[in-house]
Amino acid sequence: MQRIRLRYTKRGRLRFTSHRDFQRAFERALRRADVPMAYSAGFTPHPKVSYANAAPTGTGSEAEFLEIALAEARDPERLRELLDESLPAGLDIIDAVEARTSGLADRLTASVWELRLDGVEAETAERAVAAFLAAESVEVERRTKNGLRTFDARSAVVALEAGRPQADRPGDAPCAILRLVVRHATPAVRPDDVLSGLRAVADLAPPVPAAVTRLAQGLFDEESGTVTDPLAPDREAVRPAPSEAAVLAAAKAPEGAGSA
Repeated sequence: MQRIRLRYTKRGRLRFTSHRDFQRAFERALRRADVPMAYSAGFTPHPKVSYANAAPTGTGSEAEFLEIALAEARDPERLRELLDESLPAGLDIIDAVEARTSGLADRLTASVWELRLDGVEAETAERAVAAFLAAESVEVERRTKNGLRTFDARSAVVALEAGRPQADRPGDAPCAILRLVVRHATPAVRPDDVLSGLRAVADLAPPVPAAVTRLAQGLFDEESGTVTDPLAPDREAVRPAPSEAAVLAAAKAPEGAGSA
């Protein structure tokens, strides 16, 4: 059985698709691309697909991950192309590697988010960020299926900074861009929880809902303060094929050469 790990996006209007909607679209894409899927055992077999830490509905993402198991080996890049062609624009398969290590989900320990706050001056956002970072804890409330829950939104935040839109996206209206790095904790702290925290400590209330995009997710590197690519260990585990010269040299070497 071959395992392939895929990175995909949720862009544009497709950010409003739920995780279940994506599952249905992806399973249809598997059939269209004629992918030789491995199936589970039992009375109701289903294709072996493992999803990891999907972004909330309504948020965009450049870094969603899943893993599929194949009954027959396939070239990862060719498989990526076929699946990408079979999905609607916005749900894009942008990377594929053969799984050669274990624990993909264990390497998704942090996320990098961008929050676009239209109608908010950059200076106002900077003051709110400073107040949030200065606080030892910021309690926020979120309604869950078990009722209203209160938790600390500050402890999971590794970095938070405010800035202006990029020069290639000018606009007359005020706009602030927040860049957020958050650990995947329990309970999970989401970008909307951080916005609730900014409202609590600095009365920051954007006039329109924030446009939220996950830029990356992976293992948080304590030394560099960055979020690393979770597929990198699988790429590094691929051993390069020996060169033709090395093969010829090994063939010509006398028997027992190099032994003590």
